[in-house]
Amino acid sequence: MNEFLLNLNKAFENRTRLGIMSVLLVNDEVDFTRMKELLQTTDGNLASHITALEKAGYVKVNKQFIGKKPNTTYAVTRTGRKAFTEHLDALEKLLKQRK
Repeated sequence: MNEFLLNLNKAFENRTRLGIMSVLLVNDEVDFTRMKELLQTTDGNLASHITALEKAGYVKVNKQFIGKKPNTTYAVTRTGRKAFTEHLDALEKLLKQRK
């Protein structure tokens, strides 16, 4: 088996998780509503994938109130940035090998 295939991360195989990490990699933080709009997904679907990425240590969740309204924001962790970059690098190597 090619070594770069070992760097493919199962946590990012799902379209929604791939989208979450892609959005967070280029933004300091994103709130729930904006993330949901960008990924065109449901509340429950987004919440379950965020929870999985949070448990893996890839996403930091910040819950607060702005006035009386709850506000949840997400940011990529250092561990998440490293893992996702390695995943993208492995995908790039896979694509280059297949040409």
